[in-house]
Order: sequence, then structure tokens, then C-alpha cells
Amino acid sequence: MGCAVENKAYWIAFNRVPGIGPVRLAALIEACGDVGAAWRASIQQMQAARLDRRTIELFLDARRTIDPFAELQRAAAAGVEVLTWDDAAYPEALRNVDGAPPVLYVRGRILSQDEWAVAVVGTRHASSYGREVARVLGAELAQAGVTVVSGLALGIDTVAHRAALDAGGRTLAVLGSGVDQIYPPQNRGLAQAIIEQGALVSEYALGVRPDANNFPPRNRIISGLSRGVIIVEAGERSGALITARFAAEQGRELFAVPGSILSPGSIGCNTLIQQGATPLLSVDDVLEQLNMSRIVEQHAARQSVPADPAEAALLAHLSHEPVHVDDLVRATAMTPGQVSSLLALMELKGMVRQVGVMTYLRA
Repeated sequence: MGCAVENKAYWIAFNRVPGIGPVRLAALIEACGDVGAAWRASIQQMQAARLDRRTIELFLDARRTIDPFAELQRAAAAGVEVLTWDDAAYPEALRNVDGAPPVLYVRGRILSQDEWAVAVVGTRHASSYGREVARVLGAELAQAGVTVVSGLALGIDTVAHRAALDAGGRTLAVLGSGVDQIYPPQNRGLAQAIIEQGALVSEYALGVRPDANNFPPRNRIISGLSRGVIIVEAGERSGALITARFAAEQGRELFAVPGSILSPGSIGCNTLIQQGATPLLSVDDVLEQLNMSRIVEQHAARQSVPADPAEAALLAHLSHEPVHVDDLVRATAMTPGQVSSLLALMELKGMVRQVGVMTYLRA
């Protein structure tokens, strides 16, 4: 069995250990060297990773009862892809947020084009206004080449997923249960359609039943997978507001759909706007603010133009701080003409963004 496959078995096994989340697992791996060594850690190494006595007891008990390779085979038999921090295919946007799950279970496929994603979430008790707004947004985002992310809940989530699918687009559903445990059961048909035209995603192991405590944490994944988050309709205590909070903490753009000041279902959105969220009046507000207006062209360019070593060399000298073309010419020893033509192509591909006269940054 290859080392990468063997390590994946240990990642999955750790995901079944109570009390060891992203922070403790990272500390354990740092103390031991890799995930396989972390699974075999001595008590001294566990203590060096600052695991408390209760967590150590739970870990030792888990090692006696969990067979990592049986867990790996179970996922394979269920047709579930497992992505870990070690995998290049793990979504980069999510990897970079605090508390990113060490393991993602995926039914369907997450594609490179899903980096252009926007979350559309809201109340389960949607009004006719909220449902129509979710339908329009889901469809128009999909038509623009944007992947729609939501939580498969009844109400706004369901409408957004369905609208994206009906428009021929992609959609990702983040679950508060294992990807083999569809909740709510009314959405089993929708879930199957999402698998064929996107993916079901969860940090929870196979067989984990939906539980009220699972849903708030999964919202950080909804926002983490997305470049921006749209709250369509939310009451004063709506779970969608938890997603809004995660979006703010993760530095994601937050949009809220304004509603009647007389409607209880719009209190959450109107309050978010009052607190600084961008009021959303049309899908163009999202596409323009997130620099997504040319996604279809960018995706086509990535598909048709092979990776160029010169592009890689240029990208190595770009960051999220603006850099002038003259500095790139000096750093790469290319001619000004070469740098300018490469930057134009890279901007079309969505790799870089022009932010001033002859000034660029990594997109």
C-alpha cells in the first residue's frame, strides 16, 4: 500500500477520534512528524502536543477500536472521495481559513472551476419573496459560471441549489451529517442531482447522523468554500446569521438582500446591512464586487491554454500586494513586451488582477 494511501487511512481514523479537532491534530502532527506517526504517538508525544488527560484517554481507546484501513475501504466502497490537508485537490480557499477541517468527504466531484463560488443561504421558513430571490440568484450565478454553495436545508438553500441545477450550473451542498446520511429526507432526490452536477461535502464521517450541534460548525465550510456569502432572508435568530459571522471572520464579502422592515423574516438581513454588509439589489452587485464578471472567459482560457513556465515564473514574483510592471521586468529579466502580453493572458485566466496603471497583483 502506497504511503499516500496509507496516510489517508490515518487521516480518516483521526476524524473518528472524539476531542481531536484541527488544532489538536495539527499539534500532534507537528510533534510526531506526519499523520501516520501521529496515529502511533506515545503518551509522551501526546503530552508534548499538549493533549489533556481526557483527550489522551479517548485517543488510546479509539486506537483500540478503530481500524484505519477498514475506514478507508468503507469510504471507497461507498464511492466517497476523501480529501485531506495533504491533498492538492483540497479546496485552497477552505484550506486557508482558521479551523479548516482536516478531512472532507465528497460525493460527486469538486472541480478547479469551483474556486469561483458564492454561498446563497437563508431561513428554512422562506417567504414567497425570499424563495423568488433565491431562485433568481441561484440561476443567474450559475449562468455566469459561478458555483452556488449552500446547505441543503429546506427553504432558501433548497431553492438556490435547485435553481443552479436547472440553469445547468454547478452547486455544492455542505451537510451537517455524513454524506451518506441525507437530511432532510425530502431532499434525497435533490441530493442525487447535486452529486451528478456538483458535490455533497461534509467533515463528518460516514454514518454520522444529522444532529443539531453539527449544523453551526458546518457553516464555516459553506463560507470557507466561497468567495462571497449572500444572505437572502433571515429572521432574528436564523442559522444563516452564523454563516454571516463566519464569512466576516474569514474575510469573505458579505451581501444581504434587503426586505420589508415589517417582515420578521427580513430582520436579520436588514440588521446585517445596517452593520455594514453590502445590500444586494442584483446579481451584478456580486459579480462586480468579487471580480467575477468574466468567469466564463477565464474558465475557457484555462481549459484551452496550457500552463506556461513563463507564467509560473511571473506568478512567483506576484503576491496580494500590488507590483508595478517595471519591477516584474527587472525581477524576471523578461522584456516589457513579454511581461505585458503574459499579464494580459494571465488576467483573462483569472490568475492576476490589474489594480492600477501597469500595476498587478495575484488574483
